[in-house]
Amino acid sequence: MTINLSVPIYFHLVSAPASLWPQRRRILGRMRVLVKVLKSLPQHGFKIIQSVSLVVSLTLTGASLAQPNQSNQPQLPRQMAWTAYNLGTTGYNQAVAIGAMLRDKYNVTLRVIPGQNDVSRLLPLKTGRVDFTANGVATYFAQEGMFQFANPEWGPQPLRLLMTSNGLSNQGIAVAADTGITSFAELRGRRVPYVRAAPALNVSMEAYLACGGLTWDDVVRVDFPGYDAKWNGVINGDIDVAFATTVSGPPYRLEASPRGILWLPAPHDDEGCWERMLAIGPYFTKHNATRGAGISGENPHEAGTYPYPLLTALATQDNDFVYALTRAINENYDDFKDSDPGAIGWALESQVFQWVVPYHEGAVNYWREIGVWTDAIEAHNQALIHRQEVLASAWAEVTERGIDDRDEFVEAWHQQRTQRLEEAGLDPVWR
Repeated sequence: MTINLSVPIYFHLVSAPASLWPQRRRILGRMRVLVKVLKSLPQHGFKIIQSVSLVVSLTLTGASLAQPNQSNQPQLPRQMAWTAYNLGTTGYNQAVAIGAMLRDKYNVTLRVIPGQNDVSRLLPLKTGRVDFTANGVATYFAQEGMFQFANPEWGPQPLRLLMTSNGLSNQGIAVAADTGITSFAELRGRRVPYVRAAPALNVSMEAYLACGGLTWDDVVRVDFPGYDAKWNGVINGDIDVAFATTVSGPPYRLEASPRGILWLPAPHDDEGCWERMLAIGPYFTKHNATRGAGISGENPHEAGTYPYPLLTALATQDNDFVYALTRAINENYDDFKDSDPGAIGWALESQVFQWVVPYHEGAVNYWREIGVWTDAIEAHNQALIHRQEVLASAWAEVTERGIDDRDEFVEAWHQQRTQRLEEAGLDPVWR
């Protein structure tokens, strides 16, 4: 008796890293199992003709091939969606520019959904309506479960970064030039905007007020529904000052208006200013901006900055998807770097890997692969992930109490958060 066992097996193994192609490891494992099974079959009374056709197509890179192979390109879905800041902002413009690159290079359609405030940008990510968000420092606030995220509907979020834009701009405070104001201390008694559901804007404003020794009690607070509305308020004379990225669209409109624009300095040698600022906004770093409305290399702005926008995902986002997108953006930086004054910040040499929010495992796989992810960066990243774990545990303890009163719940969360972070040797920042 003869059994002809013909098992044609066709595998296409590309040279993309194992992090992008976990199925390669699974396939090889199954091949080994198949070989063991074939060898274990009884040989009495019949003959087995094993015809195993294995075709392995390896796409080689580097010196072995003169031309790149299409199969080695980042594997992205045909469609994806992000949220971003309002139309006309540098964050929105950069997201659209990256979308144009993805369309031209990979035939990917990126839908960029503008959001008026931090909650409207993060909620679609939380609920799975979008894959990523080109967000601001609210990513950090959401991680901490503070401000607009300190309520039963939110709590600390398991957010991760892919990469960020760190350009030649600042995150600063501009006044209408016709006010004659030249320092933060002079904002006392002035009309200062407060954007509803936007702690990224309001806490940053509060931090800069602290530079001048002021609090919200020392100014006239004027509420606005969104970022753009706030800047229209400055241009229309309803308020005197606003917070923004220096290269964002609205500051240029203020510069072109009859009121004009002046960015207030936060002198780097003013230790008191920076001590008070960082106590409220620990995400700020000292920086001299050379790009922005009314700013140039000859007229720099001395103040603070932080990454913006931050390409953010949930920790649960697929590793291969994150890897591919990070790689696509980094490898095609030249295609969109001139699209917006702030887009230069996506350059590899501008990446800040030791900030206040951890990086996604898929992104880490890529950054490690190209040799820029060090042991020190990994230790920092793991410490940030540990912080998120402490926050998640503290949140679970509070929710298990079944507190119905909203104000009581928020107070209990603040207390539990502070206690658990301090017990873990971590700074709560806000108490």
